[in-house]
Amino acid sequence: MTWLRRGEGVITWGVAAECRTSGEARFSDASTWWRNVVRVAAVADEVEVPGSGLICLGSFAFADEPGDSVLVIPRVVVGRRGDRFWVTTIGSAAVETPRLETQDAPEPPVNLVFADGALSGAEWEGVVWEAVLHLNAGELDKVVLARDLIATADAPIDVRWPLRRLGSEYEMCWTFHVDGLFGATPELLVRREKGLVTSRVLAGTIRRTGDDEHDLTLAATLARSSKDLEEHEYAVRSVAEALEPYCTSMNVPETPFVLHLPNVMHLATDVAGVAHDSGASVLELAAALHPSAAVGGTPTKLAVEMIAEIEGMDRGRYAGPVGWMNAHGDGEFGIALRSAEIDGARVRLFAGCGIVAGSDPEAELAEAQAKFVPVRDSLAGA
Repeated sequence: MTWLRRGEGVITWGVAAECRTSGEARFSDASTWWRNVVRVAAVADEVEVPGSGLICLGSFAFADEPGDSVLVIPRVVVGRRGDRFWVTTIGSAAVETPRLETQDAPEPPVNLVFADGALSGAEWEGVVWEAVLHLNAGELDKVVLARDLIATADAPIDVRWPLRRLGSEYEMCWTFHVDGLFGATPELLVRREKGLVTSRVLAGTIRRTGDDEHDLTLAATLARSSKDLEEHEYAVRSVAEALEPYCTSMNVPETPFVLHLPNVMHLATDVAGVAHDSGASVLELAAALHPSAAVGGTPTKLAVEMIAEIEGMDRGRYAGPVGWMNAHGDGEFGIALRSAEIDGARVRLFAGCGIVAGSDPEAELAEAQAKFVPVRDSLAGA
C-alpha cells in the first residue's frame, strides 16, 4: 500500500490484520475495530512523527450500498518525513526487522486498450442533460456525476508502474494505493495532527493548454466564473458545516485560490479548525465529511439519491475516503479522485464533474476527459 506526497509518506507491504466492512455502518464498524486493536497493542515508537508507530490504511465505499470498505494494518512500513526515515514492523509476536532490498523496476502494461465503461460519452451527456433539467426545475442546487473507462492489457499490470509515474508527475497530489484502488488525489478530505484539523476543498475546474501565458488567462477566467464560484461555495459550505461540531474554532477563507496541476486548474480553499480536546479521530472526521458537496452535491441527501438513480454505474470506492491513521487518531484521508481500481490485467478508471443549472453537457464531458488524463497517462508505456 502507498500514501505519498512530495516524496514523504509511507509505503507498506504485507497484512498484519484487516477489517472489511460495508453498508451505512462501515465507518463506525472500522473505528470500533481500530480502537479495540489500539487498546491491546504494545507499541515501541522511537521516531514519534506522523506515520511512525502503529498505523492502518483504509479505503471506503462512496455509497452505503453497494460497496465494500477496508481498513488494513500493514506488516511492514517504510516511512519518510523530512530528512527522517524509519521502518516499522507489526505482528502478533516479536518480529525481526526485514531486509530492505532493491527490487527490479516494474514493467509497463502490455498492449493496453481503452474502452467505455458503463456509459458511452454520448450516453453520459444525456445523463448530464437529465440532471440539468432537474436542477433548472429547482429540485436541488448541484449534483456530481461520474463516469468510468475500462483499460485492459495482455498480462497482469504491476501497480508500481502507474504509482511511480503519478508520484513524480503529480507530486502536489496525494498518491495512494489501498487494496487495489490507486490514484493521485488533489483533494485532502481531512487531516488531524496534534489538535489541528484541516481540509482542502476543490470545486470548479478548467483544463490547461500547456501554454503558460494562456493558462494564466484561463486561471483568471476560472477565478471570475460565476458557475464555478457557485459550485465552489456549495462545497466549502458543506465542509465547514460538517467540521464545526468537532472544532472549538474555525478559519474559512472568503475567497478561493487557483490550484495549478499539470493537466487542470481548480478553485481551492483550505478550511482549518482546532479540534475539541476529546475530539474525534481522523476517520470519524472523514465519516462526518463524507460525502461532501464536492463529490455528492447540494443538498447532499437529494444529490446522492439522484446519483444512485441516474448515474448508471456502481462507484465502488471511487470518491470515497482513502488514507491512513495512527494509534492516537491522527492521520490523513483524501478523497479517492483521479483514481482507478486494478484487478489483474484490467483497470477501471473514474472521473466526475460538478453539475449545476448552467452546465453544458459537452463541456462537462470534456472536463471528465481531462480528469482521466493523470491515471490514463500513468498506465502508458515509457
